[in-house]
Amino acid sequence: MVRFSAVADRRLRGLTRWAQPPQLTVAAFGALVLVGAVLLSLPSAVDGGERASFPTALFTAASAASVTGLVVVDTAAYWSAFGEVVVLALIQVGGFGIMALATVLTLVVGRQMGLRMALRTGSETKVVTLGEVRQVVTGILAVTVVFETVLAVVLTLRWWLGYGLSFGEAVHTGTFHAISAFNNAGFSLYSDSMTGFATDPWITVPIALAVVAGGLGFPMWVELWRFTRHRGEHRHWSVHAKITLAMTGVLLVVAFVAFLALEWANPATMGGLGLRGKLLTAFFQAVMPRTAGFNSLDFGAMNTQTLLVTDILMFVGGGSAGTAGGIKVTTFAVLAFVVYANVRGEPTVHMAGRRLSEGTASQATTVVLLALGLVLAATLTLMTVTPFTLDQVLFETTSAFGTVGLSTGITGDLPLVGELVIVFLMFVGRIGPITLASALALRRRVRVYELPQERPIVG
Repeated sequence: MVRFSAVADRRLRGLTRWAQPPQLTVAAFGALVLVGAVLLSLPSAVDGGERASFPTALFTAASAASVTGLVVVDTAAYWSAFGEVVVLALIQVGGFGIMALATVLTLVVGRQMGLRMALRTGSETKVVTLGEVRQVVTGILAVTVVFETVLAVVLTLRWWLGYGLSFGEAVHTGTFHAISAFNNAGFSLYSDSMTGFATDPWITVPIALAVVAGGLGFPMWVELWRFTRHRGEHRHWSVHAKITLAMTGVLLVVAFVAFLALEWANPATMGGLGLRGKLLTAFFQAVMPRTAGFNSLDFGAMNTQTLLVTDILMFVGGGSAGTAGGIKVTTFAVLAFVVYANVRGEPTVHMAGRRLSEGTASQATTVVLLALGLVLAATLTLMTVTPFTLDQVLFETTSAFGTVGLSTGITGDLPLVGELVIVFLMFVGRIGPITLASALALRRRVRVYELPQERPIVG
């Protein structure tokens, strides 16, 4: 038997402790942002040959890699063809990479929980194998390629045949927006995003459907695939799938009704549109806070009530292990059922025909409270260093944390400190909920003793 020296053994243990899934996720994502910032700092990345300042390159790289969509410069006018390719690559790698990492982390956490249960019951459990990881990554790649290809073809044909773009320009524009839409990035080659196509269903509807598809998450697509293959009594949905589908549907309906009701008579948004235009723009904007960042209406001209509703939608986000951000619809649903169970005085929490496992409620509460604290702290900071109103700043910080990309138009006017705050929010908002939830699940410990119980006054 080969024995390690004491120093080598300590180094190995230290490396093993550092190289955990959450730490690796942070390191990989940070490296992606830095590489993107360096590439965007090259003179060839800017239209005209001038070198972009590093803060501008860093902000754009962080926004693209985190699939957010907030920009401090006009994407189409400022960046060269090479710069646009770098942005597109960051979106693709960021969306695909985080989706793959999140799915693998979910698999690791699930097996870790299974191992603990097996140790208690004396049964056996499997570990996550390299073959399973390869299968997950291959599946995510296949789903990504299919959706992006179909959307790129539809958009290319529309811009080529309907708007007179040359075939090459239409392919470039369609491919860019297809990748941006499925990855929920919100980057656009048009300065006003989708405002010029607000009443064109051949552009807005496919983009909206791609945003929903990417925001559902890969685990949801696996469920759908299995559901179509099984027949009869073998068809069943997991709790995750039931929650994701139900909450997605509910939030889309609520958002659609809210946008329609609050902006119906606003002359600066949808007030001058006909019934068909109002329905189409309300649907498109109801989808975008999931978190895409495209807009067919000017958010800077929207009512305060609409901005607040959008804040809530952006904070919640989309499905787990997908391209959407936010705290995720499953986390929101868990907290809602926890409140419902406590109001009814029930000792355990039941949802979708199952009892929640131990620790799920506390993990969800931790994620939400930390996210809320981060957004509020960032909002206070920006209000201190900028002249903007609370509505504008809260919208910006929530959009950054939720990796949405919607803005009231203040992003380009932020000072350097404000830009760095937004970069931090986008970075944490993209990987924070994933790494925090997995770290909480993987770091559960058993106390060797308990202190005497006492209940403080609550409320």
